[in-house]
Amino acid sequence: MLILGGTSEARELAGSLPAFAVITSLAGRTSSPLLPAGEVRIGGFGGADGLAAYLRTQHIDVLVDATHPFAATISGNAAEAAGSAGVPLIVLRRPGWTEQAGDVWHRVRDLREAASLLPQLGHRVFLTTGRQGIAAFAEVDAWFLARSVEPPEPPMPGRLEVLLDRGPFTLAGERRLLAGHRIDVLVSKDSGGPGAKLVAARESGLPVVMVDRPPTPATAHTVVCVAEAVERLTTLRDAR
Repeated sequence: MLILGGTSEARELAGSLPAFAVITSLAGRTSSPLLPAGEVRIGGFGGADGLAAYLRTQHIDVLVDATHPFAATISGNAAEAAGSAGVPLIVLRRPGWTEQAGDVWHRVRDLREAASLLPQLGHRVFLTTGRQGIAAFAEVDAWFLARSVEPPEPPMPGRLEVLLDRGPFTLAGERRLLAGHRIDVLVSKDSGGPGAKLVAARESGLPVVMVDRPPTPATAHTVVCVAEAVERLTTLRDAR
């Protein structure tokens, strides 16, 4: 089995399959990734064709896409490669966030639309889109606090403070961060998972620009938690 990882769910899944031979593949975009149990492969495959070749040569019998909900390129490659190699594909995706009473959300289709909306909403922006999303805001006339695991690369906004940190984050910590930096608007991808920043924004009445996630490949069997993934994998194994 090959798990396309990089998320906490991927690490949890790799550690929940003692009866399976598991390889976890990481993209290698962070210098000190949190490693899962079992065999780990780091680096790309060379697109869908390269991944399909890997599935064949390594005799992979099931592919699990447990990448970030916004990793659209690798998810598309996974769907194409699984179909080409004749390997079942399971997509493990945590549910997205749901707007609650008191939230002031503005849903947008992508980062470019988020950047165009910002001048109407605020001037001190907490940007939580990851370092690869920062470039989309390079031309926005605002002050930014960007949080990411690794330092971003140009292009970047002219007024930018970078906070290098890795979650999970506490509600108390998010409250202090918003107040201490006088944040008046939050930008987030709809990644799902712990949402302390959203609770803190709700409490403060801050607007949130929420970027919708890309669709899951139609050919995949999608599960929303590790327990469901283990159940599906067990069913596939028993069927063989």
